[in-house]
Amino acid sequence: MPHLHRTDVPADPTGPALRPSGTGPPTLVLGVHLVLTDERTVLLGRRRNTSYADGLWHLPAGHMERGEPVTRSMTREAEEELGITIAEADLALVHTLHHLDADDGRSRLQLFFSAARFDGRVCNAEPHKCAELRRWPLDRLPADTVPYTAHALAEIARGNPLSTLGWAA
Repeated sequence: MPHLHRTDVPADPTGPALRPSGTGPPTLVLGVHLVLTDERTVLLGRRRNTSYADGLWHLPAGHMERGEPVTRSMTREAEEELGITIAEADLALVHTLHHLDADDGRSRLQLFFSAARFDGRVCNAEPHKCAELRRWPLDRLPADTVPYTAHALAEIARGNPLSTLGWAA
């Protein structure tokens, strides 16, 4: 049987010429957020000198880095931002938000974790990125809270483990 050779198909079978525009797996930005609550309040930080949401209140958060599982991403961010140590086994996923960011059009998967326990005393370990840390009543978040953060905290309060935000209905 003769070998067929097609020059109109790229050597890489996953290349864009073999699939229509807009198909294939999405590229997601993965964010991790720490929900530190007591009976009625949640810890938020006022963002400063960052590329996103300067001046707004937000949960301690960050992005997953290449080569680490999401649980390590969360414990790393807790160490960097709050000076506390959390064992990965002490994390519980309390909410997943699939967020379409209106600012940049990127699809973001936001994971919200609580911690059963942690070692150390919470402090503002990144004052160059966080103007202040403060506890806020869960039912009275400041008006200048990052909108998707306020959305996720409301969903967590309702017991909803999954939500979407920013997508066309």
